[in-house]
Amino acid sequence: MAKKEKIFLTVLFVIFVVAWFFAARSLPDTKEAFSTLGHRWVVTIGNFSFNPATIIMSAVLTALIVWFAVSVRKEMKIVPSRKQSIVEWLFESFYQMVEDTVPDERFVKPTFVVATTLFIYIWLSNMIGSIPGISFVGFEDGTLKEIALFTDTWQPPTADLNTNLTYALMVFVISHAFAIKAKGLKAWLKSWFEPNPVMLPMNVIGELAKPLSHSLRLFGNIAGGGILVFIFSYLVKYFLLPVFLWGFFGIFVGTIQALVFAILAIAYISAQLT
Repeated sequence: MAKKEKIFLTVLFVIFVVAWFFAARSLPDTKEAFSTLGHRWVVTIGNFSFNPATIIMSAVLTALIVWFAVSVRKEMKIVPSRKQSIVEWLFESFYQMVEDTVPDERFVKPTFVVATTLFIYIWLSNMIGSIPGISFVGFEDGTLKEIALFTDTWQPPTADLNTNLTYALMVFVISHAFAIKAKGLKAWLKSWFEPNPVMLPMNVIGELAKPLSHSLRLFGNIAGGGILVFIFSYLVKYFLLPVFLWGFFGIFVGTIQALVFAILAIAYISAQLT
């Protein structure tokens, strides 16, 4: 490993050690801790409710992605740096995947943009679920109880079903918009009655089930992983185990789920263009 990489890993290890220390010292009793499990910080304005933590972390991640993209753009060279090579490899892999899947060449590039953007955002969102940081604890009524430091990981936006459902619905709308443009409105309407008009209710249910399953799959893995880490952490009183679980669910499972979400987006768009 290069010197910079060794320094980065050393600093990361120190952060995890500090997290163990603070987490072990600040643990409330088991009954109090489990009584707040699943309680989120919710703000209600009129009939509209939202989780400020999700919005804050989404804004931070978006800013990081934009900053990284601008930095890569400025540093692009004929002989690529390591950072540029990684980005080019990622883009080439996704473009090849989309090109092999989407039957209409006109929609290869826009599908590539949608799928790659979703993967990068969701992957980074899942990754912060493996880094100890600030967590927001709410009361049962949704008001903010406390802001805890190093007792949990940063809150990934993908642990909020609203985030995942928004992107799943976006893929749903994009796929049907592409289908209308590719086939024409008349042919698109006709596809709902194929192979037999009797199948219309089943076709409607099948299409509506796509964004639901698309979002719930990601939400279940990320939110469920966070709950499992919380439970196992209390079983061992935050002794060593949470760090490995944070890493497993945040890095390993998070990467797989981001890839699955992006691949399904490609598959759903491709299915409508077939």
